Amino acid sequence: MYRKKLYVFKRDQPLEAVIRTYKHSDFQGLIRIQQESFPPPFPSDLWWSEEQLSNHLALFPEGALCIEVEGEIAGSITGMITNFDPQDIKHSWSEVTSDGYIHTHNPNGNALYIVDIGVSPAFRGLGLGKALMQSMYEVVVQLRLERLLGGGRMPGYGERAAVMSASQYLEAVIKGELHDKVISFLLRCGRLPVGIIPDYLEDEESGNHAALMEWRNPFFSV
Repeated sequence: MYRKKLYVFKRDQPLEAVIRTYKHSDFQGLIRIQQESFPPPFPSDLWWSEEQLSNHLALFPEGALCIEVEGEIAGSITGMITNFDPQDIKHSWSEVTSDGYIHTHNPNGNALYIVDIGVSPAFRGLGLGKALMQSMYEVVVQLRLERLLGGGRMPGYGERAAVMSASQYLEAVIKGELHDKVISFLLRCGRLPVGIIPDYLEDEESGNHAALMEWRNPFFSV
């Protein structure tokens, strides 16, 4: 079970926070955070259900983390283990995560795959997402996996899809010519782009595309 105490800052005011393995009594709070974090046009059927959350705890509790700020649940991150082939990056979120139920979790795999991360809008600006991602890097190191992976939504791409390709959009974000609220966040977390995945998720804002983003375990050696 994972538990870490830390301080996050609202302007210059330190606030006590805890990142820990989530539990059954957290489920309603986690579902609420999903609803707040991913409002329409994001598909509401992709919000967590209690059955999915129960599976996360049963199959891979090491990858089921939430963050509390002064005792109030404020965000979560969920991961699973998969076997990653760098020569074949095309997949959908549904395929790799079995629609968020993580029946595809492979304890003998080589990579931790981020299924979801979300922070309640009321707690944004405190660095909670980055703190959650850092905790998952620690899980990667603890389990001696090669890397952390995940498909990053590109919510700024949909409105530009008529004038540029997804690869051109990603390159523009990396160069700082454009800002994307998800991809730019992942870059700040130390994630690096691997490539573009078309038809990753039914996501109008992203034109159904995602950028596969990774973090390599600096302690891993073959």
